[in-house]
Amino acid sequence: MAPADNGEGTPGDDDPFGYLYADGQAAGATPPSGGGGYGYPGPRSYHQVRPVGERQYGQQPQQAPTAAYGQAPPQQQPQGYGQPNAHYSAPETLPGGAPTTVTPMQHGGGGGRGRGPNTKGLLIGALAVVAAVVIGIGVAVLGGDSNDDAKGGDAGGQPSGGSQSVQPSETASKQADKPVNLPKTDAKALKLEGGTATASDVPGAKADGGTYVAGFNQVGAKLTWTVNGIPKDGAYSLRVNYGVPGKDANATITVNGKAQTRPLNMKNFSGAKEGDWEKGWTNTWSVVQLSKGTNAITISCEQGNQCDANFDQMWLVKGTNG
Repeated sequence: MAPADNGEGTPGDDDPFGYLYADGQAAGATPPSGGGGYGYPGPRSYHQVRPVGERQYGQQPQQAPTAAYGQAPPQQQPQGYGQPNAHYSAPETLPGGAPTTVTPMQHGGGGGRGRGPNTKGLLIGALAVVAAVVIGIGVAVLGGDSNDDAKGGDAGGQPSGGSQSVQPSETASKQADKPVNLPKTDAKALKLEGGTATASDVPGAKADGGTYVAGFNQVGAKLTWTVNGIPKDGAYSLRVNYGVPGKDANATITVNGKAQTRPLNMKNFSGAKEGDWEKGWTNTWSVVQLSKGTNAITISCEQGNQCDANFDQMWLVKGTNG
């Protein structure tokens, strides 16, 4: 700033309380009044800070009334609510100021002062919407369940549109799960050749009347079972009820004219003493491959077999487990 702007001196050279001392009074210090600064005579050109809005553009600034030392300053008239401030000039009153259109304040209901949005009403409305949605979902769920119950509550119920069609895969699965009564025979139903014949003098046979096949103790002896009603091609377990005189035996199995590689094992599983036919009754099994329909199963005494045995019953079991 230029020196001229600083006035006759700087505030640092003045003592605001100089009028209280003798040297200050000698220097001409006086109590504060409307025209002096810091109690010393002479006008000051210090820049004074004004409150915001005090100065009016285009007009001479109004000086606040001052009071003599020791007197109360004159009271200003209170400004009424809604009355314009005497020291304030709106921008629109000045040249080139803002437009004078005033948007009226929106008042809330009841004619009172302006208020914010009615949050209580909004909250109630939101809760009402949520309640309506929840009730609608509940009605839909209950309605769906009741409709399903009406269509058929039990597992065996048929659809309202008509009879239910069964897919081929479901039919095959049900047929596979259905128990199949495989054929079973005893000594009286077998075809006997090579010196074999029925007998009943050894007790313990399970066939009707205690009848069994005897004479299976020489090469060429054979018995054939013609099996009907095989449900499908596959492996089956051939069960044979037999008796041995306290010693092991075996025989050859032929299915539809084809000899099996493994013989029919007829060991002394009962643990009977040698020569005790009555205690030697037991059973064995062997896996055979059968075709759907009718099959011929032959048990024969061939070269290399140990053939001293009696035969009681034969039957089939599904699968290859003994």
